[in-house]
Amino acid sequence: MSKKEINIDGFRHILHEHRSFSKEEMIEKSNSFYQWLNQRRSIREFSDQHVPKEVIENIIKTASTAPSGAHKQPWTFCAVSNTELKHKIRIAAEAEEKETYENRMGERWKNDLAPIATDMFKPFLEIAPWLIIACKRAYETKEDGSKHNNYYVNESVGLACGMLITAIHNAGLVTLTHTPSPMKFLTQLLKRPENERAFLLLPVGYPKQPVFVPDLKRKNLDEIAVFYE
Repeated sequence: MSKKEINIDGFRHILHEHRSFSKEEMIEKSNSFYQWLNQRRSIREFSDQHVPKEVIENIIKTASTAPSGAHKQPWTFCAVSNTELKHKIRIAAEAEEKETYENRMGERWKNDLAPIATDMFKPFLEIAPWLIIACKRAYETKEDGSKHNNYYVNESVGLACGMLITAIHNAGLVTLTHTPSPMKFLTQLLKRPENERAFLLLPVGYPKQPVFVPDLKRKNLDEIAVFYE
């Protein structure tokens, strides 16, 4: 066994090769990353410009590096570029959105959405070259038919989706977190197994040009963080 691996309770552990930075480098790197990520915006108007499959594969692989409960990785990312399937998803999603806007959504909710200028119509579900549907896996089924629950499923998949969105931004693409509720129609259309539930739908592609976004402001640091020093 090499110096870069050890055995702990019968399980192989490998050396983590960590790179440290000086105080000045840490400040510069953390600030530049914030400034870059602060440019990310949710986009509702997409171009149909082609995005290579390899880019989507790399984005999904990046999302899969997220931590998860007991390393069970309780996620499946369904990437859809098929035109007919995207159309079916749009029809089903808009049916749920119509019900939400007309019968489920109260006036306060509608007022909160007013600055974003969103409505029940979702053309981006067909225009964007890719849709990524993140599914959460509540349990795994063994060969003998027994079921084993996964741990911290929502938290794990939520972390992976955050890294997915960051990877999309890093690739020079845009997305939108879309959650038509309920989303059972997605697992049905995608023919996913019983242990999977749709968690989040993200159209992925280039923004339409020109594209305008709401002039929204993010909360200041003192509104989102408390330091105990």
